[in-house]
Amino acid sequence: MEPHIIALDQGTTSSRAIIFNRGGGIVSMAQYPFEQIFPQSGWVEHDPQAIFATEKKALAEAFSLSGLKRTDIAAIGISNQRETTIVWERATGRPIYNAIVWQCRRTAKLCEELAERGLDDPIREKTGLLIDAYFSGTKIAWILDQVPGARERAERGELLFGTVESWLIWNLTGGVHVTDVSNASRTMLMNIHTLSWDEELCRELRVPMAMLPRIVPNSMEYGRIAPGVPGLEGLAGVPICGSAGDQQAALLGQGCIRPGESKNTYGTGCFTMMNTGSTISRSTHGLLSCVGWQIGDRVNYCLEGSVFNAGSTIQWLRDELGLISSAADSEALALSVPDNGGVYLVSAFTGLGAPHWDMYARGVMTGLTRGSTRAHIVRAALEGIAYQVRDMIVAMEQDAGAEMPILKVDGGASVNRFLMQFQSDILQKPIDRPAMVETTALGAAFLAGLAVGVWDSIDDITALRSGAALFTPEMDAAAAEKLCAGWSRAVSRSLKWEQN
Repeated sequence: MEPHIIALDQGTTSSRAIIFNRGGGIVSMAQYPFEQIFPQSGWVEHDPQAIFATEKKALAEAFSLSGLKRTDIAAIGISNQRETTIVWERATGRPIYNAIVWQCRRTAKLCEELAERGLDDPIREKTGLLIDAYFSGTKIAWILDQVPGARERAERGELLFGTVESWLIWNLTGGVHVTDVSNASRTMLMNIHTLSWDEELCRELRVPMAMLPRIVPNSMEYGRIAPGVPGLEGLAGVPICGSAGDQQAALLGQGCIRPGESKNTYGTGCFTMMNTGSTISRSTHGLLSCVGWQIGDRVNYCLEGSVFNAGSTIQWLRDELGLISSAADSEALALSVPDNGGVYLVSAFTGLGAPHWDMYARGVMTGLTRGSTRAHIVRAALEGIAYQVRDMIVAMEQDAGAEMPILKVDGGASVNRFLMQFQSDILQKPIDRPAMVETTALGAAFLAGLAVGVWDSIDDITALRSGAALFTPEMDAAAAEKLCAGWSRAVSRSLKWEQN
C-alpha cells in the first residue's frame, strides 16, 4: 500500500489529526476542542495536559478510522499555535503553570520596560520582530517570576521551555527536547540571521538558556513515538519528521514556494504571509520578518502580518452574545441585510496586531442606532475581519513596492462566501480558495513526507493544490474606499483604550 502521512494540527481552540495519502487527499481525521481559560481581562491560558490529551485522542481516533496498519504510516508532521508558552519539569514532565497563549496581553508592561531600555532596534534587527506581548520571550520571564522558585530551578537546568510543537514532541517521544526553526523565530529570542538562540537577548529578557530546546530544521527525524505512550501503542516507532508553526505550514500548504507568493489564513486569528525567499525583508510598515522554513541548508523567510481575533470573534458572537447558533449562521444573517447599516465592529479584544501593534487597544462597536439589528452586528463582525486583513495587505504592498495580484486563502472562515466576497470587494483583487482548505495540516504533512521520501522536492507541493473558488470584486473602488474610511474612524476609537 502507498505510504501515508499523519498531520497533527494543534490549534488555539482544538486539536486535530489528519491522515493524508500521497496525492494530498484526506483519508481520515478527528478533532477535539479544549477549554479556553480567561483568568482576568486580557489574559488567555490553556491547560498543557489538555492540549496533549486531546491531540493524542485525535491521533488515535484518526488512525483507527483510517483502517490503515502501522506499516502504512511513513511519518508524522506537526503544525501548532505559535508563541504559546509552556514551562515544565525536566524530571517529571509536569507543567509548572498553565500555557500562556499567544493572544495573552499580561506582559504588556514588561514589553514597555524593554522598549524603555532601548531594546527596540536590537530586537528588530536580530529577530525580525517588534517588542510585543504576543511573543514567547516575555511570557517565559513572567512564569519564572511568578511561580515560586521557578527562576532558580530554570537556572539549574531543572525546567524546560517549549512552544506547543516542542511540548508535543517531548511527550510523544518520551523526552526529545527540540523546536523547529519557524517556531523558534517567534520567541523574540532567536537570531534569524544565525538561526540560533541569542545570548544577549536571553540575558536582557532574563531567560536562562539552559531551559531552551535545540533548534532544528523543519524537515528531518526528531524522534519516534515511544512504546509507553498510553493509547498510542499501535503507532509506537512511527517517526516524527516534520514541524512548523501553523502559519508557515499554511504558506507551504498553499504552494507559496516562490518569492512574492502570499496567503491569508482565517483561523482564530488572521495571518497574512508573503514568501520573501532567501531574503530577510525589512518592514517599515509594522510587519514582521520570520523564518518560513528550513529544509536541509535552504532557508526561506517571509513577511507576516497578524490579526489577533478573527474566528474567535465569530465564537464570541455565538457563545457570549448568543447572536448566532453556529458559525455557519453568520453567512446567511450577514446576507439578510443590504449593508452594515453604518455599524463597525473592531474586535481588538486582545489588542491590535499589524500594522497598528497596540497592546492596549480594546474592542469597539460604533455607528449603532435604534435601527441596528442582530444582522447588522453579525455583518459588521465579518466585515471587521476583512478590513483588518486589508490593513495588512496594504502594509505588505507598501513594503514590497508592488501590488499583490491575487490572495490565496484558507482556514475555517474561508468557507464563508459572504466574507470571501467582501474581502475581494474591499481589496479590489481576486481571492483564490483551494479545493482542500486544510492547508496548514497539509504543509506539516509535506514537511514530514519530504524527510522520508514520500515526496521528492518542495516543488511537488504545487501539484497537490487545486483551486475551488475564485472571488472577484463586485463593488466599485469608490464605494470600497468610503467603507474603509469608516473603518479607519472606528479603529481610531479603539486605540490605547486600556491605557487611557
